[in-house]
Amino acid sequence: MIVSLTMVRYRKSFIPFALLAMAVHRLPMLFQKGCTFWQLLGSGKSGTFDLYPDWQQWGLLAVWKSRDDFDKFYDRSFIAKWWNVFCIEKWTILLEPLQSHGKWDGKEPFGNPNIENYNGPIAILTRATVRFNRLKNFWANVDRVSELMKKAPGYLFSLGIGERPFYKQATFSVWNNLDDVKGFAYRSKEHAEVIKKTRAENWYSEELFARFKPIATFGTLNNIDPLKGLINFDEL
Repeated sequence: MIVSLTMVRYRKSFIPFALLAMAVHRLPMLFQKGCTFWQLLGSGKSGTFDLYPDWQQWGLLAVWKSRDDFDKFYDRSFIAKWWNVFCIEKWTILLEPLQSHGKWDGKEPFGNPNIENYNGPIAILTRATVRFNRLKNFWANVDRVSELMKKAPGYLFSLGIGERPFYKQATFSVWNNLDDVKGFAYRSKEHAEVIKKTRAENWYSEELFARFKPIATFGTLNNIDPLKGLINFDEL
């Protein structure tokens, strides 16, 4: 199994095509060979959960049976050709699932991996469906957590992504190692308090937490590969 996250940026004049893609691309993904799970995603501006969408930036997260299945999609598919015509940039990170807990739209997209002996650079996906009666509580705490994360030791990069505005949200982040992730999640007093609130106030109707080993990146986002020079993939 291999997981891909591709982010693309559309020309401003082609934003209508970006919106159209959220409907049009569903059909080819349904019939894409070798793909076992996929989500078309919008993107926030702040690098984490975000009320303000970036109308030029969109994404596709997909789970593939093999690297060959992904390569065929990336090189030859209708969606890849659409991106080449309408987008000015595309960036992809390929990932190997290490651990995953929870569900995404009722599914366990990454299976049940339990690899514990890995201690290199690590990617984290946190995804939740927020209950409508808890949206105010959720969004009241997002900015504070976002700023804490970006200042945390070992933080390298993050993206705010989601299937629906306001209530189906996810953050994808990359860190130096798992100890840094745990330091932010559990040893940061402010973040630990937010985690307690999510449990005590039952914010989410569904949530998923997954860890991945980054295995490759290519392309650019905002004119750079965000992880270039930060991760040496040849050593992994």
